[in-house]
Amino acid sequence: MPVVTSSDSGIHDLTSALLPPSKTTHDGGNNDDQKMGIDEMLQKYSGEFGSWQLRHFMLTSLAWALEAFHTMVIIFADREPDWRCTSNSGGGCSSLARSVCGFEPGSWEWVGGSGISTVAEWGLVCGEKYKVGLVQSAFFAGCMVGAGTFGHLSDSFLGRKGSLTVVCILNAVFGCLTALSPTYWIYTILRFLTGFSTGGVGLCAFVLATEPIGPNWRGAVGMSTFYFFSGGIAILSGIAYIFKSWRALYIASSVPSILYLIMVIPFISESPRWYLVRGKIESAMKIMRDIARGNGKQVPSGIQLALDDDNSEKPSNEVQNSKEETDAASGSLVDVIKLPITRVRLLLTVLINFLCSVVYYGLSLNVVNLDTNLYVNVLLNAIAEMPAFTLTAILLDKFGRKPLGMGTMWFSGVFCLAGSLVPNYGTWKIVRMVCGIFGIFGMAGTYNLLFIYTAELFPTVVRNAALGCATQASQMGAILAPLVVVMGGGLPFVVFGVCGMVGGMLVFYLPETLNQPLYDTLGGMQDGEKARLVV
Repeated sequence: MPVVTSSDSGIHDLTSALLPPSKTTHDGGNNDDQKMGIDEMLQKYSGEFGSWQLRHFMLTSLAWALEAFHTMVIIFADREPDWRCTSNSGGGCSSLARSVCGFEPGSWEWVGGSGISTVAEWGLVCGEKYKVGLVQSAFFAGCMVGAGTFGHLSDSFLGRKGSLTVVCILNAVFGCLTALSPTYWIYTILRFLTGFSTGGVGLCAFVLATEPIGPNWRGAVGMSTFYFFSGGIAILSGIAYIFKSWRALYIASSVPSILYLIMVIPFISESPRWYLVRGKIESAMKIMRDIARGNGKQVPSGIQLALDDDNSEKPSNEVQNSKEETDAASGSLVDVIKLPITRVRLLLTVLINFLCSVVYYGLSLNVVNLDTNLYVNVLLNAIAEMPAFTLTAILLDKFGRKPLGMGTMWFSGVFCLAGSLVPNYGTWKIVRMVCGIFGIFGMAGTYNLLFIYTAELFPTVVRNAALGCATQASQMGAILAPLVVVMGGGLPFVVFGVCGMVGGMLVFYLPETLNQPLYDTLGGMQDGEKARLVV
C-alpha cells in the first residue's frame, strides 16, 4: 500500500484541505459542550489511519474480490471452447475452419464435453451467438438496478454494513442457484438477479471502508480498494483453471460469499458518518472511541460530534434538534438534482463513468477475441491493473484528481486506437494483446480514481446516492460492452478508443477536489462554496 504523507513525500499537507471549516462551539464557555466534525476528531484524537482503520479496511475491502468473482466468471462460463472433428465426420468437417457454422451435426464435438461452458451446453454459436452477449448484458443490467437500490438503502435505514450483509447473502444464494439452471432463459434470469446483488457490493464496501479514515489518508487508502478487485480476478483465473465445468465454477465462485458472511462481516463496524447524519450521535461517538482505543489513543470526555452545518445560532430545544437531525439525514438524489452545483457534477460523473465502464469491461471481455490463452490473458489483465492503482495513488495528491483523470483516460484511448490498427494474426496478435493490456492499465487507473473523485464531489448525506447513480451509469456502460465485443475484429478497439478520448475531455469540466473540504450536508457544501468564491 503506497504511503502518501506531507512529511516524507513533499506533497502538500491535506489536513485543512479536506476538512470542513471548524464547527467548534461552546455554550457559555463550557468546554464540556465542545463540538467538532468527524474529520477533525480523527485528526485530533482518534487517529486518521492506525491499526483500527487498517484492520477495518482490509476486512471490508475483501468484498471487492467477491464482486470480481461474480462479475468476471462469465468470461470462463460463457466462453466458446475448442472443438474438433469426430471420426465419423465423413469429410464434412475441417479442423482448419475457424467456426463450426455450416458443419453437419455429429461431424464435430466440443473439446472437454458439452458441460464445459454454457455455449457448449446450449449451442450458443452461429445464429444463437447473440445470446452470449444478451446474458452478459442482463447481468450488468441487474448491477445497474442493484447499484441504485442499495445506494439508497445504505444511505437510509439499512446503513453501509447492513446493505453489505444483504448483498453478500443474495450473491451466495443466486450464485449457487445459477449452477442449477436447467435452461438458458432461467440462467439469464438468475444472472440478472446475481447482478442485482453484485451491483451493491463494491459501492457499500468502498464507502464503509473509507469513511472512518482521516483526510490525509483517505485518498491513497481509498485508491487501494481496487487491488482486491484485481486480485479477485487473478484468483478467479486459477479457480476457473481447476473447475472446468461451468456449473462447478459457479458453485466455487459463490462459496467465498458464504465464508465472508460467517468469518468477516461480524468483525466489521458501521460507518460513524452514517450514524451521525442519521442523528445517532452516541452510536457515532462509540465508534470514534473504539477507533481511538484501537489506535492507542483516547477521545477526551466532553467532546461531541456535530454535522458540518451545525452552528451556535440553531435552537437548542430537544424537539428542534431532532427535526434538524432528521432533515440533515433526508438528502436524496432529488436534492442533488435541485442544487445547481451538484446537478452539473452529477451529470458529468454519470457520463464519465459510463464511458469508462464501456472501455474497462469491454477490454476485459474482449480477451475472447484475441485468439490467445484465455487464462493467461485474464491473469495478465488483472496484473496490469495493479501498477495502475499504485501509480494513481502516488500521483493522486500530487497532481490532483482532475489532471490525473484526464491523463489516464487519454492514455487508455490512445492504446485502444492503436490496437484497432493492428491485425489479429501471427505475431501481431501479441501486439494487439499488449495494446489491450495498456488500455486496461489506463482505464483501471481511471475507474479507481472515479470512486474517490465522485465521493469527494458530494456531501455525506447524499454521497452513496450519488455514487449509486454514477455506478448505475457505469453498469449501463457495462451493458453495452458485451454488445461491442460481439462485433469482433478491430471495431471494438475503435469504440473503446473514442470513449476514452471523449471521457478525458469531460473530466476537464469537473472541479478539482484536492485541498477542498469533505462536507457532510448540502447546506454545508453551499456555505463552503460561497466562502471559497468570496475568497
